[in-house]
Amino acid sequence: MARIAVGGFQHETNTFAPTRADYAAFERPDAWPGLSRGPALIEAVAGINLPAAGFIEAATAAGDAIEPLLWCSAVPSAHVTEDAYERIVAMFVEDLEAVLAKGSLDALYLDLHGAMACEHLEDGEGEMLRRLRGVLKDTPIIASLDLHANVTRLMVDEADALVAYRTYPHTDMAETGARAYALLERRLRTGKRPALAFRKLDFLIALASQTTLAEPARSLYRLVDEGHGDDGRLWSTSFTTGFPPSDITDCGPAVFALADNQEIAEAAADELAHAVTAKEHQFATRLWTPDEAVAHAIANNKPGPMVLADTQDNPGAGGNADTVGLLEALVKGGARGAVLGVMCDPSFAAAAHNAGEGAQFMMKLGARSGLPGHRPYFGRFLIERLGDGRFTGTGPVYRGARMALGPMALARVLDDRGSEVRVVVASEKFQAADQAVFRHLGVEPSECRVLGLKSSVHFRADFEPIAAEVLVVVAPGPALADPRHFDYRRLRKGVRLAPDGPISTGPRD
Repeated sequence: MARIAVGGFQHETNTFAPTRADYAAFERPDAWPGLSRGPALIEAVAGINLPAAGFIEAATAAGDAIEPLLWCSAVPSAHVTEDAYERIVAMFVEDLEAVLAKGSLDALYLDLHGAMACEHLEDGEGEMLRRLRGVLKDTPIIASLDLHANVTRLMVDEADALVAYRTYPHTDMAETGARAYALLERRLRTGKRPALAFRKLDFLIALASQTTLAEPARSLYRLVDEGHGDDGRLWSTSFTTGFPPSDITDCGPAVFALADNQEIAEAAADELAHAVTAKEHQFATRLWTPDEAVAHAIANNKPGPMVLADTQDNPGAGGNADTVGLLEALVKGGARGAVLGVMCDPSFAAAAHNAGEGAQFMMKLGARSGLPGHRPYFGRFLIERLGDGRFTGTGPVYRGARMALGPMALARVLDDRGSEVRVVVASEKFQAADQAVFRHLGVEPSECRVLGLKSSVHFRADFEPIAAEVLVVVAPGPALADPRHFDYRRLRKGVRLAPDGPISTGPRD
């Protein structure tokens, strides 16, 4: 029986976003649990599609002893504050030392993202691994990473093994935790640290083009799934597509391979890197303006809702879910049977609860984050339904997640242009990737003619099966759909900003 310490620290950093992640952002629950320390960690993640949950379940089934440290996450945003990072990493070190004081550890597992940038350092995960390695010395460390990780050499050097998600939408998060356990079990059984080969790729992939439900990612991840051979000498391969809204040196895709020896690892990494690079030009997605998308949706005669992805205000990529470009286009275009969600506006939600169901009022909606050039939507609303924001996720990505989105409201826009547009408003940010958020307020998504979703890709897992068609819309927001439009200042020289596109000239002041 192995004694394994377990923890997690998750943040996906959009360095161009308007709001930073302070310590309170990690303390409070949202779609995921709030900061949980000690035994509370195990209960907090249980039954949720999270890597830590999958790892703990696999380790427990094998009879291993779990020593919980802490687990926390904050919704994607701008940089993690120095105060938040240093406080949380200090807790990890403190808790790890307390566990070691009670006896030796066989291993440490960490549920990480891989794209955390902080006010005072670019590579949050690499630095954390370095500090924990200083405590553990030769004790094995294994970490799972998000598919969007911007993997660095420091991460690779400080961990015994890394393994990344293979799906986007991320339906395999818990499964990845179980894969991490399988790698760790092999590491402990053989007593040998696997050889690791790492390749950083020199082009960026837009988020909307990274979905593994379509080509070319679908075929590339089939190679990742099937590329381990029958002789068992290749332990694992991973392909991380990167998180382009992150202005750091090491932004972008990577591949890495674990094997019995360096020669096998290098050959596997080269093969996968060549396969990805050969399909670079295929990473492209059509983008629609809001007016084009609304007109196309209104003209639709197919069964099922037209799904309009408000990708640039995706809270899962650092947006604040409070821009109103798509809302304005739906109203102006006279859309009927349309529902937009999930807008984050605590002031609007509070006013709706004060007014009560059935009330009408004039109110500003959105633009609460102060993003330059953005303004709220001002109009008359009918409050159709109120909710407390507490429900359980039912879709493939958020299954089992115990939501805590604060006071919520379903508000109908009262407009004289013949539109029929309703808005789902929450007090906490939540990517519209689960039908349960609409049902919480009495809306059945499959019965809507148009669904506007503040999401880039995660929505596809739960909404694409009911959709007549999916359109990716470039309404305003800080999570730009085309990396060529980001003002990179720290990105390394020679990186192509789009498939076969312009090339980064390197860091600048």
